[in-house]
Amino acid sequence: MKNVGGIDKILRVIVGLALIASVFALPEVMSPWGWIGIVPLVTGLFNFCPLYPLLGINTCSKCKD
Repeated sequence: MKNVGGIDKILRVIVGLALIASVFALPEVMSPWGWIGIVPLVTGLFNFCPLYPLLGINTCSKCKD
C-alpha cells in the first residue's frame, strides 16, 4: 500500500540523493551520516514509509481510504 506521494516523494528522493552524494563529496565529514540517505531515497522510490501507518499519516492523495 502506498502512503507517500506528491511533494513528499520528491523531497525524499532529493534529500536521499543529496545525502548519498555528500559521502563522495565530503568523505571525511559525511561518510557515516551520508549513507542514511538510503532511507528517504528508498521510501520515496517505493512510495511507502513504514512509520506513516504508525503515525496515521498518508500523503498520497490518490491512495487515501
